[in-house]
Amino acid sequence: MPIIKFIKEKKEIEVPRGANLRKSAIEAGINLYQGINGFGATINQYVNCHGLGQCGMCRVLITKGMENTSPMGSMEKFKFRVPVPDPMAALAYVGNEQTMRLACYTEVNGDVEVQTGPEIDLFGENFFS
Repeated sequence: MPIIKFIKEKKEIEVPRGANLRKSAIEAGINLYQGINGFGATINQYVNCHGLGQCGMCRVLITKGMENTSPMGSMEKFKFRVPVPDPMAALAYVGNEQTMRLACYTEVNGDVEVQTGPEIDLFGENFFS
């Protein structure tokens, strides 16, 4: 069975093959809705699209094991390019195009390491390039 390792939370969970990343994290007590660099995490935990892929707030970075996740679909790609209602999803995606995913659309098929609530670096080297 695949193991999901949450880096910030220092927690590992074992899930069945093909498990949804968002559902597995919530069952393990992990808050995927971190807000803007941590600001607003409490309210975002309750005010979100509940896994329908509409808000973009459940974005995560897959730091290891990207090949063990389902391929990114067209709706997920669209959400990262259209900044409504959460413009931070599109901003966080800049520079992380190969590793950023929405947890609600991601199926886990093998071992992965996940960073929840990736920070947005507006002054980083990738933002304006």
